Formats: sequence, structure tokens, C-alpha cells
Amino acid sequence: MNKRPEKILYVDDEAMALKYFERLVSPLAPVLTASSVEAGKAVLQAHGDEIAVLVSDQRMPGAHGNELLRHARDHHPSIVRMLTTAYSELGEAIEAINSGEIYRYITKPWDLESLRADLKNALELAGLRGERDILLREKLMVQQDQLLAGRVTQIGIACAGFVRPDYAVRYDGFLRAAGVAGCRPPPIDWRSMDHADLMQAETARTIAIGTELAAWGRWFADQGKGRPPLAVLDEALAGAAEIHEGRLLVRDRQALVWPLEAPTAEAVTPATTAWLAWLLWADTGAALQRQDDGRWLVAPGPLPAPESLRKDWMAAAIEDIEQAAV
Repeated sequence: MNKRPEKILYVDDEAMALKYFERLVSPLAPVLTASSVEAGKAVLQAHGDEIAVLVSDQRMPGAHGNELLRHARDHHPSIVRMLTTAYSELGEAIEAINSGEIYRYITKPWDLESLRADLKNALELAGLRGERDILLREKLMVQQDQLLAGRVTQIGIACAGFVRPDYAVRYDGFLRAAGVAGCRPPPIDWRSMDHADLMQAETARTIAIGTELAAWGRWFADQGKGRPPLAVLDEALAGAAEIHEGRLLVRDRQALVWPLEAPTAEAVTPATTAWLAWLLWADTGAALQRQDDGRWLVAPGPLPAPESLRKDWMAAAIEDIEQAAV
């Protein structure tokens, strides 16, 4: 687990102000300093995961502090942002609060007790945000794992319904290969959809995959009949692989894991389902071997016998893929 951020970054073009702030605040928390907006951005890039609170002066040469605070809001939203201004600049501070750029402002010259109290409150808020973010990440990981398991099941149903009744051994080969390729849980964009939207989109996605698999079945029966299996797969993958010295090397890893790993919103196409379709329709089995150059060697072999299926093979495949993704 990542260490909770606890540092305060103070940005001011006045060297004395930087020293004074650090001397006053360092008993409360470790302090980082920068003397310009650009230097502040560089510190955020290098140490953003360590910073709990960002305090910036407003009036600096080149760019004003609110530009840095907007940058932090967009790229480091968990950091609590504060603006320090002269009394004559309060209008700018209030505008920054209203636009969501800052948590609060501190007027110059500073009152020592008020400054420490404000920063203590900001650190406590940062701690609460950190706890919230940890809980959200854990929840998202669970939901992503659930979505991956749901895809394994739903695509299996699509294989059985759209393709062929003897799909199990072949689909298990696809799932084993996905584990070898390090298949990861699909991302979920909760900003653009809720749970009901996600389930509807996933259902439409599975139907589209099944439709493509059925179309591939007709293509393999027409175009692939009597041809070497690797040559057929090379053509089906449409540029994602190449045959070299009688071996098929897949360059694009996504071609091997797309049905399980891709975001929900990505369109289903023939190329994204070609590998799964080939495994379902070819008269051969296949295994994957990762090469030193990052490509994947497809090694043909005999089709496993139906009795070779593991007990609870789909659940076992889900567990294997989840463990491989850790």
C-alpha cells in the first residue's frame, strides 16, 4: 500500500517568504518549496504522491498562482489547494474558491496561529481524501474483477449460442492463453455511466461479439478450408501478426486479450474477435509463448480432448486470469 502523502508544497517567488514559511510550518509537516509556477509544476510531477497540501502565492512573475492551482486540480485532484494573497487581491482568491481551484485562502501578512490552524485543517482534509481514495480504489478493483468474471461467462454463452455446442475445450484454450498474455481487468469509466448503463452496454457488447464470431465461422468455412491454420490466422488478424520461418508471431498483444480486457465503449470489430474465432473454428489447438522482443509465438498443437477439461473449468480460468493480473 502506498504511503499516505503528508508534505506541504509552498510556492512563492520571494526567497525570504519561502524560508519564513518553512521555518514556521516544518514542525507541523515536511515542507517542499518552489520559486515559480513552472518550478511548482516540476515538484508536483516528481513528488505529487507525497504532497498533501499545496499553498501558492498569487502574484508571481510570469504566471500567477491560480494557474498552478488549476494545474494541480486537473492532475493531482487529491491535493488540498490553498492560495495566499495580499488583502488587495482577495477578489482573485474568492474567484479561485468559487471556481473550485482552492480550498481556502490565507491573507498576507500571515498570522502564525491562523496559518498553522488552516494548514492543520488542510492536512486533516487531505488525510480524509486519501482514505476515501483508498476505499474507492479497492471498490473499483472489486468491480473490475467482477466485470472480468462476467465477461468470461457472457462470452462463453455467446460461444455456445452463436458458434458451436462443443465450444468448451476451445474456449478454455482462449482463456488459458489470455492468462499467459497477462489479461487485466477492464477499466470502468463511472464518470460516463452508472451500473445500469454499464450492464446494458456490456450486454450489447456481448451480442456484437457473438455476431462477429458467427460471421467468422462462415468466413473460416469458406476462406479457410484446406489452408494451413497459421496462414488462415495470419490473414484473420489483419496486420497484427506475421509469419516468419514457418512460425506465427503476434505483434499486438491486444489481439489476444481484447474481448476480455478492452473498455466497454470500444467498438467490436472483426479484428478484435479474430483470435478467439480462430481458436473456436480451427482444427488445431494452440499455445502462446512470449518472445524476448515482446511478440507472442503461436504454437499449434492437437485439440485437447473434452475429458481433459478441468472441473469447474470456467471458474478456474477466471481465478487464473485474476492471479496473472496481480
